[in-house]
Amino acid sequence: METNPPTSELMSSVRSFPNRFFCSDFQNDEEFNAPASVYTYMHVDCSRSSEAPVRSPDVVVSNNFMNSAFNDDQVMDNEEASQDSQMQPMTVAISGSSHGPSMFDESSRGQLDGWPSNPYFVFDTPQGTRYWIPNVADKFIPVCGKSYPTFADVLSMYELYAFEAGFSVKKGQTKVWNGIPTHKYLRCSKYGKPQPKRTFDTLDESSVKHRRTTFTWCDYKASILVSISNDSYTVLSFNDIHNHELVESYNRDLSKISRKLSFSTKQFIHNMSLNRIGPMRAYRCLVALKGGHHNVNGTPVNFKNFSHQLRIFIGERDAQVFLERLRERFDNLPNFFFYYTVSNGKLSSVFWADEISKLNYKAFGHVLAFDATYNTNRYKMVFVPFTGVDHHFQCVTFGAGLISTESIESYVWLLKAFLKAHGTQPTLVLSDQDPSMLQVVPMVFTESRHRLCMWHIMKKLPSKISADVLDNTDLRSCIHRLVWNVYIKPETFESRWNDLLQTFRLQDHSWLNEMYNIKHLWVPAYFRELPMCCLMKTTSHCESSNAAFKVNSTSANTLVQFMMCFENRVDSQRYRQRVSEYKTSSTMFTGNTDLAIEQHAFAIYTNAVFAQVQKEIIKGKFLCYITNQTETSDSSLLIDVTHLDKRNNITNVYQVTYNTVDQSASCSCRNFTRIGYLCRHVFCVYRLKNVERIPPQYINDRWRRDALPKHVFSISSRYGVNPHALSVMRNEILDLVTECVDVARTDEDALAKLVDQLRDFKINVLSKQPLSTTENESNECQMEEIVGQPINIPVEVANPEVARNKGCGTHTRIFGPGEKAKAKPPKRPKQLRLCKRCGVTPPISTCHRWARWGVW
Repeated sequence: METNPPTSELMSSVRSFPNRFFCSDFQNDEEFNAPASVYTYMHVDCSRSSEAPVRSPDVVVSNNFMNSAFNDDQVMDNEEASQDSQMQPMTVAISGSSHGPSMFDESSRGQLDGWPSNPYFVFDTPQGTRYWIPNVADKFIPVCGKSYPTFADVLSMYELYAFEAGFSVKKGQTKVWNGIPTHKYLRCSKYGKPQPKRTFDTLDESSVKHRRTTFTWCDYKASILVSISNDSYTVLSFNDIHNHELVESYNRDLSKISRKLSFSTKQFIHNMSLNRIGPMRAYRCLVALKGGHHNVNGTPVNFKNFSHQLRIFIGERDAQVFLERLRERFDNLPNFFFYYTVSNGKLSSVFWADEISKLNYKAFGHVLAFDATYNTNRYKMVFVPFTGVDHHFQCVTFGAGLISTESIESYVWLLKAFLKAHGTQPTLVLSDQDPSMLQVVPMVFTESRHRLCMWHIMKKLPSKISADVLDNTDLRSCIHRLVWNVYIKPETFESRWNDLLQTFRLQDHSWLNEMYNIKHLWVPAYFRELPMCCLMKTTSHCESSNAAFKVNSTSANTLVQFMMCFENRVDSQRYRQRVSEYKTSSTMFTGNTDLAIEQHAFAIYTNAVFAQVQKEIIKGKFLCYITNQTETSDSSLLIDVTHLDKRNNITNVYQVTYNTVDQSASCSCRNFTRIGYLCRHVFCVYRLKNVERIPPQYINDRWRRDALPKHVFSISSRYGVNPHALSVMRNEILDLVTECVDVARTDEDALAKLVDQLRDFKINVLSKQPLSTTENESNECQMEEIVGQPINIPVEVANPEVARNKGCGTHTRIFGPGEKAKAKPPKRPKQLRLCKRCGVTPPISTCHRWARWGVW
């Protein structure tokens, strides 16, 4: 019986394959642990033409090849090897599948000339063991003896070969001599034996879900051995025989290497999360954008894992990274302000405002509204944005803060930080009936008037007054007409209120009396002397802005992610403001009257304000007329203007005082004081006096087209723009490629030329800088770039504790009658239909009793 050749012969033997030569390389474990100096290797380099024929199925492989191929790594013991050596020569069976290059990631290799029609060769031994050898183009096959400057280059080369061959790669053993690494293995990912199932005493065996193994239960090694010396990595040996089926080309997008998420994919997942689009929806969006699942790196599970890993990566450094991000804004942005407090080493509260917020407050800060918002971050910190209305009647943010508790001390600190940032107090402050705000606002804003939201108060009406009274009388409509009237005086309101209570016998109603005692905080009649008092009577603008912020952020976000969501929403808010500015500057005048004052109003006001002023001008011409005119001694006229409704019915008569010298006019309706532009009654008088331009004293600066400086809308002032040069160039490259594809989308030759040029450029880039596992491509570095801050910074401020504020518990709040009425009643359980004859079984069509009794 012929025995196996000695190890020394195996080490120097060379096995051949169709026009390719490989060095016999793999030793047993004892040889692997021996010093590196005992190795002797032979490498024969032989190139193959692209037109090389593929081995036919009847080609015979010699016994020497079989011994060298199957005994290099002691796959079969000596007895089996000696038996195989006496058997008939082994035949080669070509795989019956016929596939060209993988359709996945074609740009990584391009269309290869002479690409083999079969992806691998299959060998069946007489013992019934089957082995697979990849059929890969020579340009991807590792070359023994070739050196690489870094291990990352070796790994990149072997991963590319593995992708073409149809398997995945994992790092194997490392040989160390005197504490210095000398050799390194790269193996097929299926190498090894599965570990036995672990048992858990605390879990039921049936409830434990075990993952199925992908190991092949064999020690046979399809791998590559690399020698490490003098900062050089040399390929010593290469084995390409597998004892498992290789992945077909149409399934390579599911392999391990293909499931690795690229940086652009991770950035896409993160950007989607800033708009409250989860990883599953982000995956579906990317599939739709790239034209199929096979064009997307990763699976939905990989997308979810990265979203979870990003939050874990931020981890305990969340508050510190959040503050570092604010410090970077402070260093790079002009006039940026932020202020924070720390309690017991943990972040307690923070406030911030940038230059654009300050400019907006300077122009539109007459009326300020703020309301607390919950569930915007994982620490349950209360989010308090400060909101106003700009010259387009749109919400604008003056600043924002996060506080751990809703105590009086926290709100005092927050409002003082707001004053420290902006310097001046607003004219009117609007809030809800929160007890803390009722005390804090007069305490901090000493020069401002505090007003409660009317909508929140009137919303409680059904829960405070009997439904029988509200439904069977006109009490509801009478209260609404009285409360929302902006024309009456305080004494008129008081008399009508008392008459209303007497009419419906509600003089002793506790809630109505309580609301009457604080009437100076919410009834419009008590704010009629205050400028811009009717700009916001409710917190609807504030709640709309808060709801928009919650569209982006979720309760699972870290502080860093919340800040990114906030910046994204503010950037969208300012984008809408910029769009309105553009429409205002590019819209041409179209008048509805022949009055010159209408064209003058168009020239000074924004489109949104001009639409309201134009209505007043039109109604002043067609629905108002002068009934009386009286001269006074001081060059003034007292003019009575009759007000008509749409049906030409007289509704009221207002008195306008007009000065013939400076064309000043004041109306008893006080529209200019309440909202900042003239009313229809004044325009009716101006039409009579042939006034063609609005006097300067009646042009409120907050409604002008130029209320904001132009640099507010510059690109450098936008939150969503990354100012770094690399980011700008990446975006420009994507735009250029997209533009080229759009132009040449119907020209096949132009598209083919573009693809070839991009492939050549990619090859040049890969030859200089591999794209796999480099320092810049590590998962940690990519996450740092996505977060925008280095993570390896000393933690000076710990994460805040999870707060317990309103709405954080479950089933702890008392629900009012209105909420209970809106709650959907539980569905009635589906009733089983019974037979109408016997009353016991289902309907008669399936009634066995009647069938048994012979009825059917």
